[in-house]
Amino acid sequence: MNGRRSKWILEIHKDSETALQFFFWVSKRPFYKHSLDCFIVLLNRLLRDQLFAPADHLRILMIKACRNEEELTRVLGFLNEVSVKGFAFSLYTYNTLLIQFGKFEMAAAAQNAYTQMLSAGVEPSLLTFNTLINILCKKGKVQEAEVILSRIFQFDMNPDCFTYTSLILGCCRNHDLDSAFGFLDRMVKEGCDPNSVTYSVLINGLCNEGRIEEALNMLSEMIEKGVEPTVYTYTVPISSLCKIGRAKEACDLMADMRKRGCYPNVQTYTALISALSESGKLEVAIGLYHKMLVDGLVPNTVTYNALINELCVQGRFEPALKIFDWMEKRGGLPNTRTYNEIIKGFCLMSNTEKAMHLFNRMLKVGPSPTLITYNTLIRGYCKKGNLNNAMRILEMMKENGFDPDEWTYAELVSGFCKGGKLAVASDLFNKMIKQGLRPNQVCYGALIDGYCKVGKVDVALSLMERMEENVCKPNVEIYNAIINGLSKENRLSEAENLCNRMVEQRLLPNVITYSTLVDGLCKNGGTHLAFKIIPEMEKRNCPPNLHTYSSVIHGLCQEGNPMDAEALVREIEGKGLILDQVAYTSMIDGFVKLGRLEHAFSVIRRMINMGCTPNYRTFNVLVKGLLRERHLLTENCVNQDEAVDICSLDEKDMSFEVVSDLLVRLLDSGCEPTVNTYSTLVNGLCKEGRYDVVDQLVSSMQEKGLAPNKNIYGSLLVAYCKNLKVDLALEVFSTMVLNGFELHLNVYGELLCALCKASRVEEAQEIFNSMLERQWNPDEVVWTVLIDGLLKEGESDACMKFLHIMESRNFPLNFQTYVILAREISNEDKSIEMVGIADKVRI
Repeated sequence: MNGRRSKWILEIHKDSETALQFFFWVSKRPFYKHSLDCFIVLLNRLLRDQLFAPADHLRILMIKACRNEEELTRVLGFLNEVSVKGFAFSLYTYNTLLIQFGKFEMAAAAQNAYTQMLSAGVEPSLLTFNTLINILCKKGKVQEAEVILSRIFQFDMNPDCFTYTSLILGCCRNHDLDSAFGFLDRMVKEGCDPNSVTYSVLINGLCNEGRIEEALNMLSEMIEKGVEPTVYTYTVPISSLCKIGRAKEACDLMADMRKRGCYPNVQTYTALISALSESGKLEVAIGLYHKMLVDGLVPNTVTYNALINELCVQGRFEPALKIFDWMEKRGGLPNTRTYNEIIKGFCLMSNTEKAMHLFNRMLKVGPSPTLITYNTLIRGYCKKGNLNNAMRILEMMKENGFDPDEWTYAELVSGFCKGGKLAVASDLFNKMIKQGLRPNQVCYGALIDGYCKVGKVDVALSLMERMEENVCKPNVEIYNAIINGLSKENRLSEAENLCNRMVEQRLLPNVITYSTLVDGLCKNGGTHLAFKIIPEMEKRNCPPNLHTYSSVIHGLCQEGNPMDAEALVREIEGKGLILDQVAYTSMIDGFVKLGRLEHAFSVIRRMINMGCTPNYRTFNVLVKGLLRERHLLTENCVNQDEAVDICSLDEKDMSFEVVSDLLVRLLDSGCEPTVNTYSTLVNGLCKEGRYDVVDQLVSSMQEKGLAPNKNIYGSLLVAYCKNLKVDLALEVFSTMVLNGFELHLNVYGELLCALCKASRVEEAQEIFNSMLERQWNPDEVVWTVLIDGLLKEGESDACMKFLHIMESRNFPLNFQTYVILAREISNEDKSIEMVGIADKVRI
């Protein structure tokens, strides 16, 4: 049964009383609610048959059934039309109307109804006056409410506690606490005792004005007078105490609340959790959250958002994601800020796929993405080095009605500079200016740093001048970038002058500034001069950091003094500092160059023991030493310098034999190879395209009883795909799926490309279908798998086939994705049939 069918039955039924019985019978059915049309039809029938008593009852029900201001306005209009002789508004009707007006904060309508009531000769009751006073006071219209108060006395009535409490509320909302306390004194003099609501309103008013001590005193006063505080009474003081950093007192107040048999509700917990989170007491807030669950209370969106937002601010994204999951499982609704914070967290963890999945959910069910959402995703892709997708997000945001701002361009310029694409970065920079946007420090800084890194320091200097002309003051980071560029080109006097200019601009050189100068000196044979800067740094209360020391160690080793470097390392370690991979690798390289390979292996042992994990370059340096040693043994060279020159030609020639030798020597040196050791080697070899060595290395690893990790399997899968060893690739793929390893879209793209190239399209289609079972953003699937995968590899037919699979499985794509796909297909394969794509994008 629905409202339309009920209305039809009420219209056609011959007998009005039977229709009335049907009306009440059907209203008792579960999940059924009468529409206003049903009320109107039946009320018209009852009035036509002059059944005024049931009509009056129905009129009251009709008023109470209104769910919003629009419905109540419609009902009032109808009731005024049918207000015939014998069916005028009663006091009960007027009071019901006033209560509903109050519910929807319709102050003007309430005043009109009151005037109409008096004109109709209906005498108001105290309920009438109280309701109207309450409506006016909630809107802060205290003077108008006082006029109504005077009418109470005119009708020989006395105000009650509700009357005065409403007036006190109005004064508090107007921030007029003196008048609020004036009404309190007046009500007490007139023998009207304040109740818990009266005290609660005053306590909240005091808290909102920052008068916490007075609020707490009033709380004590009400208890002394035998008025029991409610949950509502405690909630605002608890929150206010937290906001001014008095979290312990807030917790004590909650404990006192419990002792009095008044248990916190969701709002109390949420107030305390929010305030504790914002004041940095996050662990206590999380503890309260768990206590709340133990008490059987269901947290609301505000509770979850308070915890999630603060965790994200602190960079603790893993626990934030856990709470986000709990929130969704318990039916909570994240707001835009929550989504943006979680998306930011995923992007910082380089997991743009999960970020895009959340973005897709925002597009589907809300809340709608904001400019911050798009900028965050662009930053995430730039950080990951996926500049294609960053530009695709830019296109999508424009299509969805968002104009890029200064931060959008800053992220893109920075991303393209870091990716070594200065020409694109410069074009974006100029485009930004043409659009009337003013580049910020981040934007200028990224471009200046980019030019410095490719040796175009003079261009960077002119850009800094342009920056100053545009009233954008260079910051320390920008000066540091140019000083770094000058130092690398051995233009040290200019770098020093720039340091002086910094000081003139009232910018204090920081540890990066000094470290940059140290690095420049060390790379240009001036390590002895660099040593003089370190005491100067300490004198200026800017102690050297690991980067400073790493530069000095590298300089000493480059100049053939690894023993001095080792002595410096001991000194640094004595200060409680742990060196990084750069410093240890430089030292290892220094000993390798001196032909002291055993000592180099002792350094790597020390490196591992200190908790610093070797990277691929570290192993590469040791391989260079092994190749040199092998050359000396096989060629019987006497001249060690000749051996170094010869072996340096082959230092990237990481054959399986040499890698095996490296692993044996590591073991002999007390550095037993671990899964991480193999993972580092496999990943590095894959980047060099040495897939044959990777295959052998993984087999050797498994023979030794070590199980490959996710990274090794991923690298191996890519290696097999590149060599079109699809059967082996499928084996690795199955193993990864069975072990529950997460596969990224680019890995799926590699596998699908390999299968299509091997003419095994049906298997590729099967894997693509299984891939779609997981939670992806459909647009990102097209960008990464279809465009950057299949289409880039010349598999345009497979690309179209997989697109049709997505469409047939109802994976909706953003309009702009079709535009991007059409453009890419046109660029890659001009012979392909474009009708299908053209239909989608109307081109």
